[in-house]
Amino acid sequence: MSDGIRTSRRTLIGAVAAGAAASLLRPLWALERTAPITRPIPSSGEPLPVIGLGTWITFNVGDDAELRDECAAVMGAFFRAGGRVIDSSPMYGSSQPVIGYGLDRLGHPAGLFSADKVWTSSGPAGPDQIEESRSHWGVRRFDLLQVHNLLAWEHHLPTLFAMKAEGRVRYVGITTSEGRRHDEVERIMARQPLDFVQVTYNVLDREVEDRILPLARDRGVAVLVNRPFRQGSLIREMARHPLPSWAAEIGAANWAQVLLKFIVSHNAVTCAIPATSQVAHVVENMGAATGSLPDAALRRRMVSDLERL
Repeated sequence: MSDGIRTSRRTLIGAVAAGAAASLLRPLWALERTAPITRPIPSSGEPLPVIGLGTWITFNVGDDAELRDECAAVMGAFFRAGGRVIDSSPMYGSSQPVIGYGLDRLGHPAGLFSADKVWTSSGPAGPDQIEESRSHWGVRRFDLLQVHNLLAWEHHLPTLFAMKAEGRVRYVGITTSEGRRHDEVERIMARQPLDFVQVTYNVLDREVEDRILPLARDRGVAVLVNRPFRQGSLIREMARHPLPSWAAEIGAANWAQVLLKFIVSHNAVTCAIPATSQVAHVVENMGAATGSLPDAALRRRMVSDLERL
């Protein structure tokens, strides 16, 4: 990283810490006074806030001290706003040790719901990878372990179920993204005692509404939603247009909240996990877990209106 870029980052961090305090802390304080909307995990009844925190790309910052501190600040704002679910994977570069760094800086908040994955084509290598991931996070055990993108799921699911029986993980799940392998996801959901499934879902990517979300509801499987903003491209596209008048009806002050409120208003969705490396954005995202959610009629209007943009 060049000296100029480092200087600009230091300037930005200083502005956030000092001059920009009014713009960031006021909405954060407001969120702290409002408990987020929660949904129960069907297999246990444990409530989770409907907005979590993803770490794909955004937390892959290596050993850069300033960027690690920025990620820790994001985590701090997330927890202060009532967030709990943080999701990562061995596939996400340095994201796991960066999470561990943030948790250390924050004193390991008691409310954390740690969600990670096993991601190796070797079944026998799974336990060692899980232990390395746990060490990176610095947690006693993971709350949720998922088979990432179904890689070698036939080998890993028995391992995860055995860990659950032994009390070494609380919940077990599988993941996919970008609409891939939905037929296989359905078959596994129908035959295995999963606690969670993680899929891609947003106002323009709604394939899971046809079969996976109804099956999750019928089978009592919690749903985590990844790529709610299409890695930011959906936000950038929508931001070219003014907020629709109906956004005020659900207390959505920005496009991020509109898009997230659509996702979590589906009654089969447990938690959406947008990724960000900016405090201002995590504050915006957590705002989607407050106020009201769109009903069925408004959801239909949202789809119709946003598809035309």
